Amino acid sequence: MEQRKGRRLVLFPLPLQGHINPTLDLANILHSKGFSITLIHTNFNSPNPSNYPHFTFHFIQDGLSESQASTNDVVSLLTLLNIKCVEPFKECLRKLVSDNDVSEEPVSCLISDAIFHFTQAVADSLKLPRIVLRTGGASSFVVFAAFPLLREKGYLPIQASRLENQVVELPPLKVKDLPVINTHNPKTLYQLVDNLVNTTKASSGLIWNTFEDLEQSSLASISQQFSLPIFPIGPFHKHNLVCTSPKSSLLAEDQTSISWLNTQPLKSVIYVSFGSLAATSVRDFLEIAWGLANSEHPFLWVVRPGSVLRSEWLEALPSGFLENLSGRGHIVKWAPQQKVLAHQAVGAFWTHNGWNSTLESICEGVPMICLPCFSDQKVNARYVSQVWKVGLQLENGLERGAIEKTITELMREKEGDEIRGRVSKLQEMANNCLEKGGTSYESLESLISHIFSLESFTFSSSA
Repeated sequence: MEQRKGRRLVLFPLPLQGHINPTLDLANILHSKGFSITLIHTNFNSPNPSNYPHFTFHFIQDGLSESQASTNDVVSLLTLLNIKCVEPFKECLRKLVSDNDVSEEPVSCLISDAIFHFTQAVADSLKLPRIVLRTGGASSFVVFAAFPLLREKGYLPIQASRLENQVVELPPLKVKDLPVINTHNPKTLYQLVDNLVNTTKASSGLIWNTFEDLEQSSLASISQQFSLPIFPIGPFHKHNLVCTSPKSSLLAEDQTSISWLNTQPLKSVIYVSFGSLAATSVRDFLEIAWGLANSEHPFLWVVRPGSVLRSEWLEALPSGFLENLSGRGHIVKWAPQQKVLAHQAVGAFWTHNGWNSTLESICEGVPMICLPCFSDQKVNARYVSQVWKVGLQLENGLERGAIEKTITELMREKEGDEIRGRVSKLQEMANNCLEKGGTSYESLESLISHIFSLESFTFSSSA
């Protein structure tokens, strides 16, 4: 832990599970480097401040009604947050910045999630530099930046007849891999992405939860297009002092996951989790269940309450399903994922390929079965299966025979051995990049220097 630098950073995370934890991890990293940390957070999905006594928290009213907060239309939710948070966020940040003249720890800059695009105008109005945090991967961001081109070329909106067509401008993607999200008004998605990209270009820098060896070509493309400093300092969760820090889980983690794994053979278990947002039909749920059962491999399966449509939890399972497996299957509502992936019993991860899950799997050397649902997950899955070649993708819907075949291929056949070899090499790279002299280590040092250079500009502007 470095001595306090007498400087404060303000962080503003997007209040969704996949964004909150990386932001808190980044906050821990920067705190370990001597900065004082203030987090502004919405009341919606707020973390418990008592878990982070070394941070200062300010909570703002997001103005969401109960129905708006519980909507399944993610694009609508994100659009609303970018409207309703403007005034309360501006007032909160204004007060923090106005204390600069009397505070021993003046605010150096704002670090806000890329999706909170309105914060660029707020920061500009207060003459405060804004650095963008992108919690997703660089490869998917390249695609978001290409949305105007994709619309011009006719790839977007997506047409069912073109799903298998190659996007020749963005190999190896197919049209079905483009990172769209179903919404009642597709124009709001395009507007959200345009705002995200344009305000990122206007920012003072871009922090990535990734590392050079994994996404070098995508990072180079972004650096060329955006002409602003970029800082790939990930994987965040593997930094010293972050590994042991508490996580902000919106669901209670079932620790029986670990005790059950302790009873299973080495690298034998299929861990199955589709993240905090995805939902599935009863039909697909049953195909997953029988595919897992028929594979004859032990499995740890996360089924969030309400994630099976028209079901509370496991009602759709046939009577006696788990009992007939004689302990070979264990189903929980939520699991401590990083601990699970690091467990010696886990041999594969069946995932929705959210960026956090993808990166965590790579960092533990666990090969993947890919079942993306929406947005950047589709790009991540294609890179996992065809660029990094550390997983297999279920391409054509869910059918128990195909599921069983994919598990067998990954766990028992030659291709699975080759995949395990490749993911082990990426795991080693992920560890090495954080060591002194590694790319992420050096990028973090550059970020700290960059913050101090912005600071000089800030104080001269406000003088």
